Amino acid sequence: MPAPPSLADPAADPADQAPGGTDATGPAGRADGAEPAAAALPERPDPADSVVAIGQVPPLTAPVPRARRVLPPSPTDRARGWIVTGVVTFIATLVRLVNLGAASDGGTPLFDEKYYAIQAWEMLRNGGVEDNQAFGVVVHPPLGKQLILIGEWLLGYDPVGWRLASAVAGIVSVLLIVRVARRMTGSTLLGGIAGVLLICDGVSHVQARSALLDVFQAVFVLAAFACLIADRDQVRARLAQAVDRSMDRATAGGSTVAEATGVAGAALGARWWRFGAGVLLGLTTAVKWSGAYWIVAFVALSLIWDMQSRREAGVRRPVRAGLRRDLLPTIWSLGVVPLLVYIGSWWAWFASETGWPRHTLVAIDSNRSDWKSGFLYELAHVWSNTLWQWTWKMLDFHSHLLTPTDPSKRHPWESKPWTWPLGTRPVLYYSPADAPCPADPTVDCVRRIFLIGTPALWWISLFVLVWALWKAIGRLDWRYAAVLVAYGAGYLPWFTNLDRQMYFFYATPLAPFLVLGITLVLGDILGPAAVRGRWRVERRYTSVAVVALYVGLVVANFIWLWPVLNGEPITHERLTMETWLPSWG
Repeated sequence: MPAPPSLADPAADPADQAPGGTDATGPAGRADGAEPAAAALPERPDPADSVVAIGQVPPLTAPVPRARRVLPPSPTDRARGWIVTGVVTFIATLVRLVNLGAASDGGTPLFDEKYYAIQAWEMLRNGGVEDNQAFGVVVHPPLGKQLILIGEWLLGYDPVGWRLASAVAGIVSVLLIVRVARRMTGSTLLGGIAGVLLICDGVSHVQARSALLDVFQAVFVLAAFACLIADRDQVRARLAQAVDRSMDRATAGGSTVAEATGVAGAALGARWWRFGAGVLLGLTTAVKWSGAYWIVAFVALSLIWDMQSRREAGVRRPVRAGLRRDLLPTIWSLGVVPLLVYIGSWWAWFASETGWPRHTLVAIDSNRSDWKSGFLYELAHVWSNTLWQWTWKMLDFHSHLLTPTDPSKRHPWESKPWTWPLGTRPVLYYSPADAPCPADPTVDCVRRIFLIGTPALWWISLFVLVWALWKAIGRLDWRYAAVLVAYGAGYLPWFTNLDRQMYFFYATPLAPFLVLGITLVLGDILGPAAVRGRWRVERRYTSVAVVALYVGLVVANFIWLWPVLNGEPITHERLTMETWLPSWG
């Protein structure tokens, strides 16, 4: 007996296939736009076949669960998918690396590069740890600075050296988002569009060309998200196979189908994609502690997906089955493994004799005045372990890095999280003195680098949010739900302490998920591959035109902002035209 259509045949409902199929050139993915041939209808069974003699019991057939409206199967154009991925990634490489080291402060780091590029060079000199300065200037885990160290080791202590790792992270992010969007939509076209949009995002571009930590967090959390999506597909495939085997045995005279559809359902075996997600979440947290929020969110997301998959496989009590079969393995893979990876990221500090404060307890009575939070001090004081105490001391620093009440003492480029979705308050990274323009030495030119989200992307974020909520809740679209969970895990926790100093670059990990959300909306505009009827051609051409115009608008917007994203010399008049909002100045 066949498996439930929702698992065994994801293309059973053509109206719910990928927007544009594996391409957007025509119905059902055909470039010529011809109508697909109607599928042959199965022969109707003869009712007399079920008639049995008087006194006999008719054979029992296990019920097939109602097919759920499923979303696109994996695309079949494997070669074309990798060609598109390679081309888009090559473009990203050119864009991210061009004149990578051109902007500097007289050959020294810019903005907060002055912390991380310098600490990375100290690590290179000291075997993986910063200089022992005997005070709390080291307030982040070591991994991000160790990645910056690699570029400095390869190319030396110069702007290209300390920015190389960030550029590589930005390029890898583009590669990942092409593959993630392609898997989620079933469309190679939409995967390529997602890559182009991320290339043209101002936040992702500037951060990929700066020696800050947030770009590493962005690439790791996107990679963890990709692993979780792949794990979801693998779980559904394994459950489908278990249902097939169980149904075959039942049809052949076996006992029951309870092995696959009973109270607990089938065991899923080793799930290496989920394990990989746990490793990457540990790396995310080893860059900045805010990675812990994604750990919590992805644990919940994985469990919900497992329960949903078991329900669709016919398990009678999917919640109980998920708790019994999946809860502990999920906590191990997405909870314990990230913690072990995080602790392992301190390997150089553990091996050090001089790293601060490797052999110093910071939660002792003589240091009590250095702590702003009595609760954190008492928590750290519970265990006389140097890493344990230093961890809570760093949290004490971050939780009390507050916005001054005196406006004159506030950082000029500080912003609060409600401004981030629209990017209304950027950050100025680079602003040297005016100098004669290269083209006309009689005219003074300015050079600026602003961390600005491309308006054509960021200014529609609220619309995308509303649409995603409707699709996730009203249409039970798991893709939008996944994007909302990932975006919310990086955004909502910042509202828990609004007095803290915050800056727009904290929103860097949100950019890939904003792009994924926009890509899903563009897929809805393109519509399903199997649109039929008299308006098919008109709708198809109109939807393709709308998507093409929007992507072109994003590219044009990015090109227009190029000078203030890269610090190229421009006139004061051009700078005024680049400054679209008063809050940008």
